[in-house]
Parts: sequence; structure tokens; C-alpha cells
Amino acid sequence: MSRQAYRAALLHMLDDPSRAPAGEASSYHPDGLLVVEDGHVAAFGAYADLAQGLAGGTEVIELPGRLITPGFVDAHVHYPQVDVMAAWGTQLLDWLHTHTFPAEQAFADRAHADATAAFFLDQLLANGTTSALVFCTVHKGSVDALFEAALARDMRLVAGKVLMDRAAPAGLTDTVESGRADTEALIRVWRGRGRLGYAVTLRFAVTSTDTQLAMAGEVAAAHPDVLVQTHMSENLDEIAEVARLFPDARDYLDVYDRFGLVGPRSVFAHCVHSTDDALTRLARAGASAAFCPSSNLLLGSGLFSLKQACACGMNTALGTDVGGGGSFSLLHMMGEAYKVGQLRGDNLDPLHAFYLATLAGAKALHIDDKVGNLVPGKEADFLVLDLAATPLLARRTAKAKTLAETLFVLSILADDRAVERTYLAGRLAHRRDGA
Repeated sequence: MSRQAYRAALLHMLDDPSRAPAGEASSYHPDGLLVVEDGHVAAFGAYADLAQGLAGGTEVIELPGRLITPGFVDAHVHYPQVDVMAAWGTQLLDWLHTHTFPAEQAFADRAHADATAAFFLDQLLANGTTSALVFCTVHKGSVDALFEAALARDMRLVAGKVLMDRAAPAGLTDTVESGRADTEALIRVWRGRGRLGYAVTLRFAVTSTDTQLAMAGEVAAAHPDVLVQTHMSENLDEIAEVARLFPDARDYLDVYDRFGLVGPRSVFAHCVHSTDDALTRLARAGASAAFCPSSNLLLGSGLFSLKQACACGMNTALGTDVGGGGSFSLLHMMGEAYKVGQLRGDNLDPLHAFYLATLAGAKALHIDDKVGNLVPGKEADFLVLDLAATPLLARRTAKAKTLAETLFVLSILADDRAVERTYLAGRLAHRRDGA
């Protein structure tokens, strides 16, 4: 049996702090011990309580000044959009046609897809993201490339081929028949292989006909263990276009609902302009929202109300939305989410932000029985965060008086330099110094 033990400060979430009784949502040990056996968590707790019970010969890796947390879970990200990060000047619909669609056309070349997938996953790991819900492109090979790279790294990843049969350039559209055939084939090959999962993936209602939306609902119903991922209510011009294309629909959500695409395994990115009624219907269906603050700001889409979503009972997780988003870092997204809240008059608690980046994401992806926190028995996907990674970070964290203050400082001042190590199933997958 392979066994390792790590001594550092430990933190993970047990529940949504906006709903759980005070003090019951998190578990924090300033001097803690994480024990890993055969890629799974064997123990998580105070060093003083666990050290004496360690099996003889177990090496204890001492990590003073470090914070061990679960790996981050990115609830919404586009791997083919790496090369349009920081693209200037337009809002969503123009941005898609000017920047995104040309970049995605390159994924017809499998070598390009392989190289981008490897770069993308390495960036995730360097930023502490161990699981993600990922959009590929319309090309079947783009999915094969990502899954092969994720399988080689033993990442717990969910992804899918984009379905688009209209309103996109030649080379980026499929048909109802080819979309179904490719999706079914990819599910057969990849679902459940290693630590991989599949998501039926629609760009958004604008780029799919009624017939394709119906097909997507049929495929999802035939495979109840797959997810459904798409975009909704991100941008006002987008919403107006959906209303034009679907004049009989009650609202944007109804477009998806009438085709069987709204359920407990559905993840809707953005939901910036959703009404209380739509969010309540989503919550009743058990669906999740992906809050993508960086891209919502960079594309001028609007300010998502986390307070509103919570009040309606929505499970909400954080997404980087690369390449609309400007960073791979979910630490950075916590800070961006705080800023969005400030502009709305809401004050995001740092522990809630940390929940959004870990356990909430795992719940959205339906992998919270495997990852999302470090409860014994779960897979040992975890990070070692260096609280003194930069001189400024060291100065500020040294003065922090509470865990919440430390987390907030990390969310505002930290970047990938703070991620000293990233572990997948107990195996070191990234080290900051490259060793």
C-alpha cells in the first residue's frame, strides 16, 4: 500500500456556508495532517490527533507556511479559446464571430488540438485546477485530443463536442445527424474511462435549430449519467436574438426546457440576466449555474447576482470561462466574484468564495462523491498553497488574523505562483519549480 502524510494548515468545505449553520460549513486545522493511501484520503484532521496513529514507517512531509486545500473545480471553461484570451474590444456576439470562431476552426487539425489540449491542461494544473467542465469544438477530434491528454494525466474531467447547426461559419457547423453520431460515439469511447465523464454540449440556443435541440435532449435522456452544458442569459443582445428565434418560448430557459435539457445534471453558464422565476425553476430542476465573473466583466455582459441565485436555491459554482475570462486561476475568480458583488452592493464572504471554487463545482459536475473536499475515502486531488509565494503575499498573510482574511488576501493578491504543488489522486502532477 502506498501511503504519504502531509503536515500543513488544512482547509476544506463540507457545505454551502450561505445555508449551513455557522461553523458547520468548513473544517480548518492550523496544524493539520493529511494522510493519503493509494490515491485516496485516509485521514484529514489535527496533527496532534492523528500523528500518533500513523502506521510505522510513514513519511511525514513537513510543509510549514503552507495551506493544503482540495483541488479547484472549474465549472465552465473552453479549451479551444486559449489563443483568444485577452482579445480586445467587442461584446459577446461580435466577439464570437471576430475572435472565437476563427480560432476554433483551427481544431479541424488534430495536431493543433493535441498541442492546445496539452497546454490547456498544464495551465489548469499550474493554477490548482484538478477538475473542470470543458467545452471542446464542433470537431470530434478536439474531444479525442482533450480526453487523451486528460487520461494521460489521470485528471477527473468532463467535456463534450459542441453542437452547432446554424449561425456559425463553414467548418464549424454540424448537422443533426452528424452531431448525434459524433456525440454517441464519443460517449461510448470516453464516458467512464479513467476519471473522465461526458457532457452533451450546446454552444447556446442561437446556434442550434429546434431539431438539434430536440436531438440533444434525446441523447441526454438516453444516457442519464452524462451532463448537459450550455450558455444562458449572458448578454442582452444574445437574449434578444433568442427571443427572435424562439418567439413562442416563455423565456430563454423555456427554450431549453421544452427540449428536455433542464435537469439535475444540467449546468448553465452565466445566467447574468435571469429572473427570479427562471432561477427558481432551475433550482427546482436541480440544475446548476456557472458564475464567470471575469468574462462577464471583460465582455461587458453584466453583473451576476450570487445573492439572488442563492435566494432562489440555485447551486452556483465558479468558472473561469477561458477565453472570455482573463485567467486560468480560480483564486483570481474568487477575487473577481467579490468585485462583482461589491458593484451590486453584496459582500461575498471569503469562505463562500472558496466553496464556489471547490465543493460547489464538484456538485455541479456530479463528482462530489469523488472530489471537492478531502473527506476520508475521496480521491486525493489537492493543492499545496504557499502563503509566502511573493513578498507582498508573505507580508499580508503574516498580518492576517483570521482564516477568512487569509483567504481574501489570497483571492486578491495570489496567482499561479501561490500554487506550489498540485496532486491528482495522490500523485504529484505539478510543482511550481518544475522539479
